[in-house]
Amino acid sequence: MISQADILRSRILIVDDMKANVVLLDKILSGAGYSSVESTTNPLEVCELHHKNRYDLILLDLSMPVMNGFAVMEGLKKVEGEGYLPVLVLTAQPDQKLHALNAGARDFVSKPFDVAEVLVRAQKILEIRLLNRETKTLYERILAEKKVSERLLHNVLPSSIVERLRMRPEDAVENLPDIIADRFAEVTVLFADIVGFTKFSETVSPEALVDILNDLFTRFDDIADQRGLEKIKTIGDCYMAAAGIPVPTADHASRAAHMALDMIEALKRFNLRRRINLQVRIGIGSGEVVAGVIGRRKFRYDVWGDVVNTASRMESHGVPGRIQLTEATRQRLSEAFELEERGAIDVRGKGEMLTWFLNSRTAIPVS
Repeated sequence: MISQADILRSRILIVDDMKANVVLLDKILSGAGYSSVESTTNPLEVCELHHKNRYDLILLDLSMPVMNGFAVMEGLKKVEGEGYLPVLVLTAQPDQKLHALNAGARDFVSKPFDVAEVLVRAQKILEIRLLNRETKTLYERILAEKKVSERLLHNVLPSSIVERLRMRPEDAVENLPDIIADRFAEVTVLFADIVGFTKFSETVSPEALVDILNDLFTRFDDIADQRGLEKIKTIGDCYMAAAGIPVPTADHASRAAHMALDMIEALKRFNLRRRINLQVRIGIGSGEVVAGVIGRRKFRYDVWGDVVNTASRMESHGVPGRIQLTEATRQRLSEAFELEERGAIDVRGKGEMLTWFLNSRTAIPVS
């Protein structure tokens, strides 16, 4: 809310080539409680003064010999841009009043000055000026808060899903009248789990534990971005990502394989830097999934399907420091990767499954 005290603190400039008029207006305004009143008898310096001080109100005489008030207003428009021109013109010529308003002035005061008229018209312009400024500040604050909200939303949901939410009616996000869910026939899911992390967590402080996990998973996030996978979630010390959602891609298995190998290398560098010896087990599976947004206040993009459970089993039945994948994933990989057949293993809830170890990328032959 704009108070009278705010109005009385407004910065005011009086412009008139007649010194007597300047003195009279200064007394009127100062006597009414305005505490920041400046003046000049030189119209040539008005634009520079306004550029420097950004006055809330300029009382401007129209009839000045060196530069008239209309020319001054043209210069002020360049300073203000598309903004509000805070000009109250002073004139003794009735025919100039409409011309002045058309030129951008907000109001006019007739000469000789009437004290009440000067104060009423000055206050009206200042109220509008300060209200516009307050509205602009609130609007900028809303935009800033919106940017923060969108950034947080992008951190939780894939960009394409955020765009789908944004295109809904305003009440749709709150009420969720329709479900965001898609079926993908070709996706590769990756699970990674830090081996023995529960025991390791007992040897460090809570702050150190969170710092280690945050550092490592941030590195995994960077790899996911580089390789074109969507991070789905973390559960404790388990990291889940998927390739081929929410935007389908033909090379989803290769992307996941590259990420898995990158994660192994990233963990080696991480261990050297941290002087610790963590290991990770990685499991990969490919096939059909359903993906969508769940939650009303706290959104989450999640993935469901048999391939999710299978990829999780590939991780839990895997070997520390190695990458285990299903036969379905192997069939989707090119010769760009070196694979090692592990053979059939008994997978909980799945029975016997033929699995493979992903060892490395194949060397590119020198031509």
